[in-house]
Amino acid sequence: MDYNFYKRNFQEAVEDIFFRQFDDLGLKLSVEEVLESVALKIYKPEWSNDFKSPLNSKSRIFFSVWVNDKTIKEGKLYYNIHALKLRELKGYKISSRNFAEKFRNKFIEYQKEWENADVHFGPLILMEGWINLNIETIQNDIIDLAWNFLKISPVIDDTLDIFKT
Repeated sequence: MDYNFYKRNFQEAVEDIFFRQFDDLGLKLSVEEVLESVALKIYKPEWSNDFKSPLNSKSRIFFSVWVNDKTIKEGKLYYNIHALKLRELKGYKISSRNFAEKFRNKFIEYQKEWENADVHFGPLILMEGWINLNIETIQNDIIDLAWNFLKISPVIDDTLDIFKT
């Protein structure tokens, strides 16, 4: 995989996103190289236990769009929402399975807007899907996925509110 090519395309996509609406919701965007993949991660520091380093916190929630050698061979650009070690999230009393169930029940009304989305995973992956990987449109595809996540990010906040202590 040409990491530089994909990282540049992901970064350029992020630069084309109109940040004000993401900022208004407290969402941050970061392009990362992780697990032999290039990924865009969207998150709120409040969805983690470490506000200074939310993407490295053991307990955290984030949205990700990524490519790696396997996805490129498949011709797919993957996306998902991770919810890691939520029982450890400070200020909440959360069972990961219960959180995942409540999130998914709310997500169902948006699922048709997410191509190839599936929610039949364990509690660490709230939803996952993919779109066709097209080099010609990859930046716009990443932007579209980011905007889709912007629309459903309040579902995470609403679900977390149920578990506040």
